[in-house]
Amino acid sequence: MDILIRAAQPAEYEELGEITAQAYVGDGLLSSGEAFYVGVLRDVAARAADGEVLVAVDEGLLLGGVTFAPPGSPLADIAGPDEAEFRMLAVSREARGRGTGEALVRACIDRARAIEGVSTLVLSTQRSMTGAQRIYERLGFTRTPERDWAPVPGLTLLTYRLEL
Repeated sequence: MDILIRAAQPAEYEELGEITAQAYVGDGLLSSGEAFYVGVLRDVAARAADGEVLVAVDEGLLLGGVTFAPPGSPLADIAGPDEAEFRMLAVSREARGRGTGEALVRACIDRARAIEGVSTLVLSTQRSMTGAQRIYERLGFTRTPERDWAPVPGLTLLTYRLEL
């Protein structure tokens, strides 16, 4: 498989929104109390306006995507002034286990390293996202439990960081 990582094109926003929503809702990662977040996951155009939305494609097929938030982006949840962050990593069911998620994370690492003054790349993840956590740890991210946070009551997000 030849995975190409590039900026999402507006014509792909709707499909990527569905892949992202399905990755969270279909995998049972959102409870009914967090249903409001599905709209956020589907709104790729809003994310593209405030950050960089990357997609993984193979022979014209959209495999997944991720949102990269450079320093100062309103999309950053936990990043400090010298940190970049990525969010909403999602891979279609059909493309899982083929290196798509890792390719998207590596692209975020490359982008963070290319920004002058950025020393760290950070992220938040759900406790149940063990596959993603294996990717992060394999790529050198370390847990930062002191930064764990809860966007809504009852949902604590785990945080990770990578020194660049």
